[in-house]
Amino acid sequence: MEKLLHYVWKHKIFPLKALQTTDGEEIEIIDPGTSHTNAGPDFFNAKIKWNGTLWAGNVELHIRASDWYKHGHEHDAAYNNTILHVVNIADCRVKAENGKAIPQLQLDIPARIQQHYDDLCRTEAYPRCHPIIRRLDTLTVHSWMSALLYERMEERAAQVTERVRQLNGDWENALFITLARNFGFGLNGDTFEYWARRIPLSAAAKHRDNLFQIEAVFMGLAGLLDPTAVPKSNREAAQKDEYFERLQKEYRYLAHKFSFPDPVACERWQYLRLRPQNFPHLRISQLAYLYHRQSIGLSRLLEAADRDELLRLLQSRVTPYWETHYIFGCPAPRNEKHLSVNSRRLLIINTVVPVLYAYGRQHGNETLCNRSIEWLEQLKAESNYIIRQWAACGLTVETAADSQALIQLKRAYCDRKECLKCRFGYEYLKNEQI
Repeated sequence: MEKLLHYVWKHKIFPLKALQTTDGEEIEIIDPGTSHTNAGPDFFNAKIKWNGTLWAGNVELHIRASDWYKHGHEHDAAYNNTILHVVNIADCRVKAENGKAIPQLQLDIPARIQQHYDDLCRTEAYPRCHPIIRRLDTLTVHSWMSALLYERMEERAAQVTERVRQLNGDWENALFITLARNFGFGLNGDTFEYWARRIPLSAAAKHRDNLFQIEAVFMGLAGLLDPTAVPKSNREAAQKDEYFERLQKEYRYLAHKFSFPDPVACERWQYLRLRPQNFPHLRISQLAYLYHRQSIGLSRLLEAADRDELLRLLQSRVTPYWETHYIFGCPAPRNEKHLSVNSRRLLIINTVVPVLYAYGRQHGNETLCNRSIEWLEQLKAESNYIIRQWAACGLTVETAADSQALIQLKRAYCDRKECLKCRFGYEYLKNEQI
């Protein structure tokens, strides 16, 4: 309820009559102030005129006036500069820590706004605001989508920057970990990141020219060379599999040489409802191929001219053994198992773009930031249930910039029921045709 009162105040949804304090003094709200979410008053630098004098200061909001005392504001000097206490129910007078009486405005929430807000909170349908989406003007949609896109870019760049900080400024390692996480394509993302963090790339780099050794390191540290990682039905066959034995032997040698950490527990890898093309064995083999080819270094990505060059850099395939296998010891019909164009697009969206944007932000290079946005605008929109639901409501979703904006809208606003902070939610609340 207090969130809604904040909304009404922030957007100046006031009754069409002169406003008065609870003492009967007429006031005019010039500026409701700037919303403040940390400790202290709810709105800073508000401007209010009464008795012919313009006052500037802070505003505090509560459902009940008595909440002022419930929250202990009468003992907090941070509230001494409060020029107005806005409440829905004026059940008492209030004073600041310095003994000054705080003028109060009893502000009613319009019934229509309250009803629309209740509708948004109650419905489980998604998107909740779908009745008004087709009526929104192009400018409103475009401006909100642009804001959502940059919000998502900042969030994802912050995640990359945090990885770089944890790795003591090692951007190459952070890039590899980010790429590995996204090779999980959702279900195994956390395990891929955990695995990538355990790989001592300084040691792996000494054997980067040997694809077999890189695959041995990657498979071994993933725990996939442990016989128990093979399904029981294939375990005996795997033990007689020449390639499996060679990888085990090579991994033991390199693990002893470089004192590798313990491998990932094989139980961490998920297979349920996973298509064979996404089995970790195949994805790790493709990643080993990319690492061996040295096409995913930071300098190569920074120098890439356009989307097509990025797609070429991310071209990958499995080693010959995996062309006829999905797991160890179980032959399958030959399939080269290239990294598909769609998978490469997703890797650009979820890896290359955030890393490039983060690098540009960290080094004050706006050209890199703008280039990352341009790449999103050049790529086709992602296809998933989130995007399909918004498209069904009437939104145009053509590029990856559009789909990334809508994913941000879903996760940062819809899932958290932050309709009062959403521009589509604002349009829904004020709409009179619902």
